[in-house]
Amino acid sequence: MSHNTNQDPNGLKDDALAASSTPESIADGVDEEVVEPNRRLFVGWQFLLFAALAIAYSGFHLFSLNVYPMETWSFRIVHIAGALILGYGLFAGARFAEDDQQASPAWLKWVSYALLIPAVYSLVQVFLMQQAINGGAMRIDPAVETLHFGYPLMATTAGAIVLSWFYRQARHRLNPADLVLMVCALASAGYLLMAFNTSMRMSTGTSFAPPGISWAAIAGSLLILELTRRVAGLALVVISAVFLTYVFAGPYLPGFLGYPGLSVQRFFSQVYTDAGILGPTTAVSSTYIILFIIFAAFLQASKVGDYFVNFAFAAAGRARGGPAKVAIFASGLMGMINGTSAGNVVSTGSLTIPLMKKVGYPARSAGAIEAAASTGGQIMPPIMGAGAFIMAEVTGIPYTEIAIAAIIPAILYFASIYFMVDFEAARKGMRGMRKDEIPLFSKLVKQVYLFAPIIILIVALFMGYSVIRAGTLATASAAVVSWLSPNKMGLRAILRALQLAGTMSIQIIAVCACAGLIVGVISLTGVGARFSSLLLGLAGVSQLLALFFAMLISIMLGMGMPTTAAYAVAASVVAPGLINIGIEPLVAHFFVFYFAVVSAITPPVALASYAAAGISGDNPMGTSVASFKIGLAAFIVPFMFFYSPAMLMEGSAMQILRVGLTATLGIVLLSGMVQKWFFGPVNLPQRLVMLVGAMFLIYGGIYTDIVGLAIGTVLFIMQRKQHGGKGKATASAA
Repeated sequence: MSHNTNQDPNGLKDDALAASSTPESIADGVDEEVVEPNRRLFVGWQFLLFAALAIAYSGFHLFSLNVYPMETWSFRIVHIAGALILGYGLFAGARFAEDDQQASPAWLKWVSYALLIPAVYSLVQVFLMQQAINGGAMRIDPAVETLHFGYPLMATTAGAIVLSWFYRQARHRLNPADLVLMVCALASAGYLLMAFNTSMRMSTGTSFAPPGISWAAIAGSLLILELTRRVAGLALVVISAVFLTYVFAGPYLPGFLGYPGLSVQRFFSQVYTDAGILGPTTAVSSTYIILFIIFAAFLQASKVGDYFVNFAFAAAGRARGGPAKVAIFASGLMGMINGTSAGNVVSTGSLTIPLMKKVGYPARSAGAIEAAASTGGQIMPPIMGAGAFIMAEVTGIPYTEIAIAAIIPAILYFASIYFMVDFEAARKGMRGMRKDEIPLFSKLVKQVYLFAPIIILIVALFMGYSVIRAGTLATASAAVVSWLSPNKMGLRAILRALQLAGTMSIQIIAVCACAGLIVGVISLTGVGARFSSLLLGLAGVSQLLALFFAMLISIMLGMGMPTTAAYAVAASVVAPGLINIGIEPLVAHFFVFYFAVVSAITPPVALASYAAAGISGDNPMGTSVASFKIGLAAFIVPFMFFYSPAMLMEGSAMQILRVGLTATLGIVLLSGMVQKWFFGPVNLPQRLVMLVGAMFLIYGGIYTDIVGLAIGTVLFIMQRKQHGGKGKATASAA
């Protein structure tokens, strides 16, 4: 085994040279916008048009949330419609044509343009219906709604979606079929705005509901599903299709899955209300999530992300396996803010994964560490991606309480990854980075004020400011703080940040709206209650079995889905069942939330691991298995919420302190067991003992803690005797 060293072998002279050649920055481009393969890159007036639309969309939210609030349903309808219009303009439904020979035939273009006629006709009908309502009409003739609005809208929506799958053209041009879909989004939203601002709103879900609401809802649902396919893949769309099929197939299913049934009109006239698409998921995406995306965009525009990564390299780069420890720190910070595991892997992993490979990590380990760390950002308070905001909305528990409750679980998760990385580095004799390879910590400390926006956010939240006000203050402070740094934000940079926010928000808004569709099916058909009764039946046999079943459902629902959608769906299906078997709402929702998050590193469909494998060059399935091992603590800790609520800050100060410390020691033993290393190599019997000791310590009971500490002490003494010299050497190298 090679010896660890952090010092250049040529001694002090080379160290002096290293200091003089220390790079100012090692991170460059972490804050660069990641452009998806199906994103259009407009030029000229089209670029200016869509940049203006994105800026207007972000600006609309800032104005509505802080200055002039809109009526709730109207605000959410505009929120979704804006994302649909921007999304269809920016994201193509098929691959781009690289040259004129690959472009679609001209007749497809003209068919697409022909569809504009009925699309515009349905939009004009919305305007005429609004005029009639303003003129004193109580409702619109159902025949007019169906023949002159519903049929044209449905035909053009379905036709344009199908055409967009086959229409290929250059990346800088707008597909005419997508132009049709933008008009359809406007027509659907226009009708709903008109209907929901009259007494017709009260008739949703009844046989008296105007048929136009159902037509607008069906078209809106199709538009949401197609945009979700473009920006988040097929997984969520397939799950949504299964749930929608259940609405109409449910009455014919046997056993606990059967239900009386809903007609098309009754279901769709209610699903596009706060019972479904306009419900909790859109409530959160239209307020907290969009606001924090704007905050993240301001941080990105002021290059704070580069500073975070440079700071991490300066602080931890020279430790053994340094780049891996940097990945933990930097990915945790970035993932907390940007709210997407796979996106965070792409932004920070492009820098950290090659550096990990450089110091000796295999491609598989490098990708797995980055995937696990980026996923952990979703459970890192105070921002926690976006799931915490949905949890606050669904449970009614104040956001600050959720952020405090997340502290110990987040520490345990990142401690687990840290010790996994440290023990692997020790086992493989890896070095850290040399002094001349990383920025000087003393220089970066002088720019520590760049952390101010996040500190202002935390302080404002705990001073009692609303999440919206705290987020707005933090966003404004990001611009002000940038004036002290080399990357000052002027008017142009602020507009660029607003444009970036508008673009970045499309995926999460589409995903939340699509998740709302599933939530609507669950609430309107009562399938969630039937899952609850199933869990209740299992709990009669064993509560552990019920929890295990809940874990499997949460992970299955989350596979291939972004965290926010995964949690929103699992919270509707699984959490009520856990609450019914006697689990506290906070514990039940954290249990579901954790497994929804770690679905990003759970084989066989692990989005974060697949993204990391793309950068590291390793096999995606192998990387997902390795990231599952590194994030193993996240699969054990949620069970401990049930057995020891002190992990979620529920209990006395002494209880919380004891549980936090002993669980951390348990995580150290668990990491050693997985990596086959403590102070030196660990044999199989010792690994089994370590596993038992780890489980006792993580469990959280007073007696199990005593037994776990005794096991840990015996292992410590044995390892020190066996590997005393090596232990000192590796400790000094760390």
